[in-house]
Amino acid sequence: MRHGISRRSAVALLMAGAALPFAPALAQGGPDARLRALLEESEAADARLDPLGAVRKGDAAAEPFVDPLGDAYARALEANKRRELAALKAINRNALSAVDRIAYDVFDYRTRQTLELFDDGLFEVQRKANLNPSFGLQVEFPDFVSSGAAPFATVADYEAGLVRLDGFAGYLTNAIGQLKAGRAAGYVQPRIVVENVLAQVDAMLKLPVEESPFYAAIKRMPEGIAAADRTRLTAAYRQAIETKVYPGYRLWQTYLRDDYLPATSAAPGRWAMKDGGKLYAWELKRHTTTTRSADDIHTLGLAEVKRIRAGMEAVRKQVGFQGDLKAFFEHVRTDPKYYYTKPEDLIARFEAIEAKIWPAIPKLFHERPKAPFEVRPLPALGDQRGTGYYRPGPPDGVSPGILFFNMSMLNTRPIPTLETLTLHEGIPGHHFQITLARENEALPPLLRYGSSTAYSEGWGLYAESLGRELGMFGDPMQLFGHLDMEMLRAVRLVVDTGLHAKKWERQQAIDYMLDNTSMAPRDVAVEIDRYIAYPGQACAYKIGELKFRELRERSAKALGKRFDVRDYHHQALGTGALPMAVLDAKIDGWIKAGGGGFTPAR
Repeated sequence: MRHGISRRSAVALLMAGAALPFAPALAQGGPDARLRALLEESEAADARLDPLGAVRKGDAAAEPFVDPLGDAYARALEANKRRELAALKAINRNALSAVDRIAYDVFDYRTRQTLELFDDGLFEVQRKANLNPSFGLQVEFPDFVSSGAAPFATVADYEAGLVRLDGFAGYLTNAIGQLKAGRAAGYVQPRIVVENVLAQVDAMLKLPVEESPFYAAIKRMPEGIAAADRTRLTAAYRQAIETKVYPGYRLWQTYLRDDYLPATSAAPGRWAMKDGGKLYAWELKRHTTTTRSADDIHTLGLAEVKRIRAGMEAVRKQVGFQGDLKAFFEHVRTDPKYYYTKPEDLIARFEAIEAKIWPAIPKLFHERPKAPFEVRPLPALGDQRGTGYYRPGPPDGVSPGILFFNMSMLNTRPIPTLETLTLHEGIPGHHFQITLARENEALPPLLRYGSSTAYSEGWGLYAESLGRELGMFGDPMQLFGHLDMEMLRAVRLVVDTGLHAKKWERQQAIDYMLDNTSMAPRDVAVEIDRYIAYPGQACAYKIGELKFRELRERSAKALGKRFDVRDYHHQALGTGALPMAVLDAKIDGWIKAGGGGFTPAR
């Protein structure tokens, strides 16, 4: 049985796959065919290295688990990307179709960006400083197992799940080995990052096996599975959790608490870590897909904060609040009328907002995703995590895209922000941007499934700004909630660069955010800690949004009466997530061609 392979066999297969030459098709056919063949081979190679991501895309044949911190992973990734770049250079870009030229440019950009990690020695730095309380596998993998992303319909699915648990346990052990090597080499992460990961580990280990997210699949085992298999698998999952997974978390608990934490520094920024400045520059470039410096981004953030505060002041006066803006923030934080007390009421509000948005969508968009949009509670460790995240379903046009929303501490989830949150995470934000691309089978996988923080989060923030055109924000407090969330993204430019380049202290960043948003202190601390653990990512939102806005205004000015915002949105979304420079060039080409270009599906 394929899913019965051992971890050692899986690694051997991985390395064998990495050593294979590209298929003969790469040397045959015209440029378009050769590019598509290269992209297909690259997609398959990436899937072998990221089987969890492959499963989320609907690949039932993906191997169960690959350790992203393992030596085999590192060697395979570098070898793949060097071989792919060489094959790409052999293809005549100018002879490609329009869509394939975009795919060529995206592939070139992303491949070179990955290779920069190896050329500059930064891949090893990242491996040796691998703790991430927001997106680390210690929280992402339990979500994958328990949220429905991992398939559990057949005995083979459950066998694959056991292999995943085994592989994840190996990852937990290897992660500590990498941290030990990092500490010996001078790469030690900030104290607050370690404390937050320790809190997650402690919370996981307090759960009885039956309440563990790793056991969730057993509790929802299909009735069609035979009694003997049910008994065997139940025992096997319990044993794997008790003897492999939980001991891995205890290893983290002991090492981080007793050895690593005492060696950490209170300084929260990249600037305080060996090679941190070089790594932060790469992280800013990766997430923003620009070459803007930390100083430039910091200055931009200060200007945006000033502009948005003026809008907030206008709303404060409109609603007749007598205190200053800081007092108004505190009013929103503390008045019970701005918060639900029951998760079902919150979900009902999301559904009502969605129903309000849909009728106006045809004014701004030619098309909509086939897949529905839903809001569900965040599956695991809600009290240790942020607001939530959007996760697309497989591209079957039926499985929903889901906003997993943190229902913990509802008294910090303000009602005035819910319209804006729905626009960003759902319609016409991430659900449109991600799902439309995935449902477009004419695109190569690189464009259907690719990611770019500045594009994806920039589109989400741009989608928020469409609220007025979609009939939202009629209530001044919903408008305030919109400005409050936009302010959060502007503040991020200031505090991320402040923390990692300008030697800000953690409390300085917290105070700045509290002074400029109505966010609850607990949520502010979670946000700041996320920026500390995941540098550069928070800067991408505003930079991406401003580019989408700039390109819309440029198009409207250049095309005049020929401009149709629905055509612009079709162009902006039609080829998946792009680096900002590639998007800019695409829209310029569209303008020069005279605009238009949408052909309704028959």
